[in-house]
Amino acid sequence: MRMAIVDDVLAEQEIIKKYIIEWASIHNEMIEFRCFENSESFLFSWEDDKSYDLLVLDIEMGEMNGLDLARKMRTEGVLIPILFVTGYDEYMQYGYDVDALHYLLKPVNKDKLFLTLNKIGTSSQEKKNCLILSTKDEVKRIVVNDLMYVEANGHGSTIHMKDCVFEARESFGTIEKSILGDGHLLKCHRAFIVNLHYCAAIKNGSMILDNNEMIPISRNHVKDVQTQLIKYYRG
Repeated sequence: MRMAIVDDVLAEQEIIKKYIIEWASIHNEMIEFRCFENSESFLFSWEDDKSYDLLVLDIEMGEMNGLDLARKMRTEGVLIPILFVTGYDEYMQYGYDVDALHYLLKPVNKDKLFLTLNKIGTSSQEKKNCLILSTKDEVKRIVVNDLMYVEANGHGSTIHMKDCVFEARESFGTIEKSILGDGHLLKCHRAFIVNLHYCAAIKNGSMILDNNEMIPISRNHVKDVQTQLIKYYRG
């Protein structure tokens, strides 16, 4: 589970991290953090990395507060769960405006935080099997198992699904960070990621898919592709 914590008070960041690490240990959950001291630094990073399962937001921060950041993301169609933490309960009503997962008062109560994280954990597997991508006109949720391959395309990516093809605004590198490591998705070339489930054969330096499309394999990936394909189908 990947989380971003945006809070301009470092001591508060550390408390939240400590509690989340304790929760992760209890539930045998792998956790990765990225911490930001203001909304602006988070947004700068967000352009290249959108693979988060939870956004923990302080409300009172600098020029762009947490509510403004949440509104901006929701306006752009971002569906990531948001947890607000703040020292002022008068902000609670605004959490509903941006479909916040929950609202916790500072100092953060560990038990209440655990209950909130449990909401994320119960559906974590379903979320891991989905990916949110943006196109020119909409935000799409795709099922990763239905993804045949991803192709680099300038600053964006071409997404080849079982039943359609569309252009995503996300860079190839961003998508790579989001989906690699699932076991059935493999980078076979600097510009291609392929779902092994749809690979019918390897021939003449290419992966031949079930629909007869041919995906190139770069020389330095040939051995790994062969090994991973055999491993995938033999279990």
